Amino acid sequence: MNISLAQRVSALTPSTTLAITAKAKEMKQQGIDVIGLGAGEPDFNTPDHIINAAHESMIGGQTKYTPSGGTPALKEAIIQKFKTDQGLEYGPGEVIVTSGAKHALYTLFQVLLDEGDEVIIPTPYWVSYPEQVKLAGGVPVMVEGKEENEYKITSGQLEEVLSSKTKALILNSPSNPTGMLYSEEELRAIGEACIKHDVLIVSDEIYEKLVYDGNKHISIAQLSPDLKAQTIVINGVSKSHSMTGWRIGYAAGDATIIKAMTNLASHSTSNPTTTSQYGAIAAYEGDQAPVEHMRQAFEERLNILFEKLNAIPGFKCIKPQGAFYLFPNVKNAAEQTGYEDVDAFTKALLEEAKVAVIPGSGFGSPDNIRLSYATSLDSLEEALKRIHTFVVERSK
Repeated sequence: MNISLAQRVSALTPSTTLAITAKAKEMKQQGIDVIGLGAGEPDFNTPDHIINAAHESMIGGQTKYTPSGGTPALKEAIIQKFKTDQGLEYGPGEVIVTSGAKHALYTLFQVLLDEGDEVIIPTPYWVSYPEQVKLAGGVPVMVEGKEENEYKITSGQLEEVLSSKTKALILNSPSNPTGMLYSEEELRAIGEACIKHDVLIVSDEIYEKLVYDGNKHISIAQLSPDLKAQTIVINGVSKSHSMTGWRIGYAAGDATIIKAMTNLASHSTSNPTTTSQYGAIAAYEGDQAPVEHMRQAFEERLNILFEKLNAIPGFKCIKPQGAFYLFPNVKNAAEQTGYEDVDAFTKALLEEAKVAVIPGSGFGSPDNIRLSYATSLDSLEEALKRIHTFVVERSK
């Protein structure tokens, strides 16, 4: 049989993160002592009260279809969350619950983009942004978040690439992979440019609860009524409540866009997993102490690891303000150890030092690597020790 695949999938770039993680798991299964720093998920279990709520929902018979856009109860919990955390008012028709935040983004681009529409994506970027835009027929337009500006773009850079084809801008704060936060001043300047040129702001806020060193997450939607109207907020419980496998995300914003997303979801996923929705209600309405406990643990790890990472020859890292990633520039380390580029250096770290990290090329930043500190402190310290030894010995 001679089967040709659709062009839309033939051009896809596989997820670098998943590929490295899979390779590390394969080596572990072979008995090799590999430390994996690639995973983008908390290493804490889902809090007990969430698990119990999901279990009770199943026992109580809540195992059937729900509305495509999510249950009214979960929508109300999300609405209350926005009101409490950001002072934002949304109605049920302005919220859709999806099978993870990734699905919210995918569905949004499918209903938003026509062939040739442009979406501005700051680099470094989360690996799925450009692929999802391309799957919807859109054109990713990359704008470099310069290292000297903490890997963030400016309103001036945005103005330079805006065109008649620009449909949307993606903002991710705190950022995956950099962990950087946009300040209120930066958000206002970017927002003014988007309003001026009628560009939709897609604000990915999945890491909002994981912010450190006294910094505060600000949603661009909360800065003014005009910016709220111009923004679709993407969020979920995956990172904040350690519920990555539960697959519950959501989008909030313009009712016309949300309705179109809901219609599309009715023909793709039918509805988010029923049991997971009951767990998500408990996540938002129940005890928030586990969220803060996890945040504090990540902050402790960050503060311990940061100086040790920068002490590795050829490593240069800006301290992240959120998420759970370190994103050092390691170009000099790769050169010192005799590798042609950071990708080759990363491959050697896995095969020889037995440490799995993600090459920055997958995030549009080929001089960097991403290390997740969502694992035990002992493993993290051993990993940095191995990397340090590898670089020193290879540099001789």
